[in-house]
Amino acid sequence: MLLEDMAMTLLNVAPLYRSSVGFDRMFELLEAASSRGQAADNYPPFDSVRLADDQYRITMAVAGFREEDLEISTQANWLTVSGERSAEPEGEYLHRGIATRPFQRRFELAEHVQVVGARLADGLLSIDLKREIPEAMKPRRIDIESAAGAKDSVRQLLDQAAA
Repeated sequence: MLLEDMAMTLLNVAPLYRSSVGFDRMFELLEAASSRGQAADNYPPFDSVRLADDQYRITMAVAGFREEDLEISTQANWLTVSGERSAEPEGEYLHRGIATRPFQRRFELAEHVQVVGARLADGLLSIDLKREIPEAMKPRRIDIESAAGAKDSVRQLLDQAAA
């Protein structure tokens, strides 16, 4: 690899650490993605689409695979899709243009993103995802008491203690 190529693939996020708070996880993901390199396997091809603010869909081209040949699993923040053909069709191939080799493709999911469904139709595997933020994690409004209100509550506590 040429020195120029190495310089282009390096990602230095150190300056971003100084000017931000709470984005450590995002920067770690950027560094990990840049260190993986360009030699990733692109089989099977897929599309990822945002359908709404908190809804996503991953569609994979899995021509030649049946439902029983595919497996979808989640563990922690990882979605894993794997496939392996269980039986070869009869006959001798004169030309084999449809790739049916075994595969495993992994997707890292953001926090609180869950798989809500999957379907196989017309050689496309569609996996629907939804971000469901727990109520405790959603933003909430904090009321601000005025100084007069705080004095009244202190006065009430003093009156109760005297009684």
